[in-house]
Amino acid sequence: MTASHAAAGGRTNRTVLLTVTCLGQFMVLLDNTIVGAALPDMQHRLHLQLTGLQWVVDAYVLLVAMLLLSGGIFADRFGRKRVYLTGVAVFTAASVVCSLAPSLGWLIAGRVLQGIGAAALSPASLALLTAAYPAPQERVKAIGLWAGLSGVGLAAGPVAGGVLTEVFGWPAIFLVNVPIGAALLLAGLRHLEEARNPNAPAIDIPGTVLSVLGVGALTYGLIEGGARGWTSPAILGSFTAAVLLLAAFVAVEARRRAPMLPLRLFRERLFTVSNASMVVVGFALTGSSFFFSQFFVYVQGSSILRAGLQTLPTTLAMVLVSPYAGRLAARHGFRVVVTAGLALGGLGLLALGTVHAGTGYGNVWWRLAVVGVGFALTMSPLTGAAIQAVSPQEGGLASGISSTTRQIGAVLGVAVLGAVVRARQSGGASFGAGLDSAFLAAGAITLVTALFTGLWLTRSKPAEGAAAPVRSTETPKTTTADSR
Repeated sequence: MTASHAAAGGRTNRTVLLTVTCLGQFMVLLDNTIVGAALPDMQHRLHLQLTGLQWVVDAYVLLVAMLLLSGGIFADRFGRKRVYLTGVAVFTAASVVCSLAPSLGWLIAGRVLQGIGAAALSPASLALLTAAYPAPQERVKAIGLWAGLSGVGLAAGPVAGGVLTEVFGWPAIFLVNVPIGAALLLAGLRHLEEARNPNAPAIDIPGTVLSVLGVGALTYGLIEGGARGWTSPAILGSFTAAVLLLAAFVAVEARRRAPMLPLRLFRERLFTVSNASMVVVGFALTGSSFFFSQFFVYVQGSSILRAGLQTLPTTLAMVLVSPYAGRLAARHGFRVVVTAGLALGGLGLLALGTVHAGTGYGNVWWRLAVVGVGFALTMSPLTGAAIQAVSPQEGGLASGISSTTRQIGAVLGVAVLGAVVRARQSGGASFGAGLDSAFLAAGAITLVTALFTGLWLTRSKPAEGAAAPVRSTETPKTTTADSR
């Protein structure tokens, strides 16, 4: 074979790899937004209460949040191709389970399996990509395509979810993953090459188990507290278990040589503040967007398809603005861009808290867009700030922790804002009034965090060996951007 033929073959293989990894991440991100459009239909057909809908979302997000860091270590240790394809297979099979679920219990089980698959698939897809593009400039371009193309899943979710649910019913939003997953398995088995890191750290099994159980117990208490009573033995027991389990997690992590969450990183103010702010981003954005379709369907009387289209301004704004957030941070600094983004997001949520059944869509869409623009300006710079606070060797870990803190915020956002709505309803308020209170609460918390970052998100002394600016690899729920 001639050198030119070999080079052409290498380019073809890398093109296939780029396509396969992008489609895998596309499938994961599509699932983040497509489910929201189908929640009203799930509620109607499965006779669910608000608590049930919260579990449909949080069962998935919880597993992704708690297993994301371990998924990356699994990929490095046992083979990125193997873990990626295993994640695809689990995610696809779980999608079938969800689509066939006859009850809430089966649906939650399927969503848990989807979360496990996504936590393996997502970090392994990026690891495969970075291994295939060793040259820094080519790697940056490849990651940019990975982030941009897979991020289309975010924008496509509300429309695809609305169309599929309107025409076929909610099970169709899960069945759409089956042909994508099957194609990825066939292409991946044939074209992907195995790669692993022989120096990967040992898997932190105690830390992983304690974190899943601790955050899971906290989530259970927050979601079920409104229905069972905040002082009931089950709820008090779940909160007590959460405190004990999370305290044990901190104790275990402080003593392990290779913890999944090195607590020493939080000695850096830049790292601590950026991750604390990321929790609020996940809390406010995911917690509020959980109710977007429900507002249009139950408060304003829209069809499911129309509601899916009406929620588009938020995701479109995020997809369009996210690629520029890192550049703005490089030019103006993390503090300015993040504070401005949180302020915009908070004001947008406060504005949403004043809408009602008679508010015309012309006076609603821009509020959704402001929310999307605001939070799009925060995610990449916050990840960049976390990465800058650590040594270059720990940049990937810092990025993973940033993604994890956002997901933890998302779990808590759905649980807490749902509790706000239920509390208002139990006091005799309408569902619409409850939503207004939830949006106002999310907006107020976001504005307080904007003030917090304006005061504290300053350049701290980098960790030993830290070099200047590195690039973030977050996609629109995580987006690629320069984060100097």
